[in-house]
Amino acid sequence: MATTTYLSNPTVTVGAVDLSDQCKAATLTVGFDQLETTAFGDGGRKYTKGLQTVEVTLTLFNSYGATEVEATLYDICGDDAVTLVLSPSGTTESATNPEYTITGAFLASYTPINATVGELSEVEVTFVGGTWARDITP
Repeated sequence: MATTTYLSNPTVTVGAVDLSDQCKAATLTVGFDQLETTAFGDGGRKYTKGLQTVEVTLTLFNSYGATEVEATLYDICGDDAVTLVLSPSGTTESATNPEYTITGAFLASYTPINATVGELSEVEVTFVGGTWARDITP
């Protein structure tokens, strides 16, 4: 069985701000709503694809400044038209490094201050909704 491994080094852009250098973890889940199409006489349940679903969870090192994490999240909190761009390893799209663009994502809340003595401040945010597209062309 053929396998491909890579060292995680994703790129993460939120709005127009590249937060890759402040991102510790990124999880992208894409799919579709399942709509039931089972009719009388069917021997089992049947489904078809509905609307796209998407969820992006980011763990970011909290930083303050004009184009840093806190200011970026502050500007988009409650906005239902956020664009996110993620790729697993670098900025050049290819079959082995697909780029996902999420448009119309929503960030309901974030934690601007999360501090513990002797630890780096981190914030975890979850974006939901919108539509996603996968691109593998350089």
